[in-house]
Amino acid sequence: MRIAYISLHWPRPVSSSVGKKINTQINVWRQLGHSVEFFSHLHSPEKDEQLVDGQRFFYQNDKNIFSRELGRISAAKKLFESVRAFRPDVIYLRWGMYVHPMKMVFSIAPTVVEINTNDYEEHKLLGLTEDLYNRLTRSLFLGNAAGHIYTSNEMAAEPVFSKFSKPFVVVANGISLQTTPFYPAPSNHIPRLIFIGTPGMAWHGVDKLINFANKYSDTHIDIVGYDQADNSAESPTNVTFHGYLQGESYEKLLASADAAIGTLSLHLKGMEEASPFKIRDCAARGIPCILPYKDTDLSDLNYPEILNIPNTVDNILSHGDDIHDFVKNMRGHRLDRKLTKNRIDIFRKEKRRVDFFNTICEQSKM
Repeated sequence: MRIAYISLHWPRPVSSSVGKKINTQINVWRQLGHSVEFFSHLHSPEKDEQLVDGQRFFYQNDKNIFSRELGRISAAKKLFESVRAFRPDVIYLRWGMYVHPMKMVFSIAPTVVEINTNDYEEHKLLGLTEDLYNRLTRSLFLGNAAGHIYTSNEMAAEPVFSKFSKPFVVVANGISLQTTPFYPAPSNHIPRLIFIGTPGMAWHGVDKLINFANKYSDTHIDIVGYDQADNSAESPTNVTFHGYLQGESYEKLLASADAAIGTLSLHLKGMEEASPFKIRDCAARGIPCILPYKDTDLSDLNYPEILNIPNTVDNILSHGDDIHDFVKNMRGHRLDRKLTKNRIDIFRKEKRRVDFFNTICEQSKM
């Protein structure tokens, strides 16, 4: 098959979680014998970062909404023409807010849309204008798609998606185990808990970690991706903000962790279930995990190295002792990769995704 992979709006650095996913997907699809081209519609990145290889269509992220939208549209037109020239058998469109004239892409080839968030709820957090625009335009992608791929069972069952009655498959996020190291347990005198997130995402719940640190001063918390708390409040001495890390410094910090904790306030997006890359980064390396939501792949595993807590407003308050004791008790322990390999290995997941592409292509010929 000839597969056109489209990403809208955002730069995809190869060091980011999404960038790693896209690169790995493309590599696996090529290993399976398919021809793949990546088409990226994006504003210029703030930093001089290496981006995922492919055709890039830039626009200026102007503060003036009209000039920004004109730039988006112009870049989308060029992307559309390049996709058409590629003559794909199937198009894989990573979910993003609609931009004109991307509706026309559905006339080129059967298009599968990857749905990785509950956009209907998430856009409520972005303000009235973006929320209204998304509600008015989301059906242009979801309704015209030949099929949907969801990253969780919960989203597949949501009426805001299921109402489109499209063929679908659930493929949770995965990680390349071939290229991910596995670390032995560190010898920490003070228990270390790691959190990896992105600033500005309220549902990551970093404020809850600050409250936890204030109560449990005998546990050290390493927060990656943030230079400070979202509310800029003064942080306790047992919290270290590392900012954005990659390469050796990132790996060294992961290797020092006794446990990792995932997104703490997913309820703010109206979601209960997810499969975050960051937790897969940790689980693949053997780090015991705390899951404050239902993880599509991991939550049903009954192992002492996995702790499930509720996805609630007060989950840190109500389960603080459980978290504290878990991190303390996980010193000297690791999550055996054999227990999670069949759950999080990306090669298995991408084989299933490509099988779905084949099904969609066959149905389009009928």
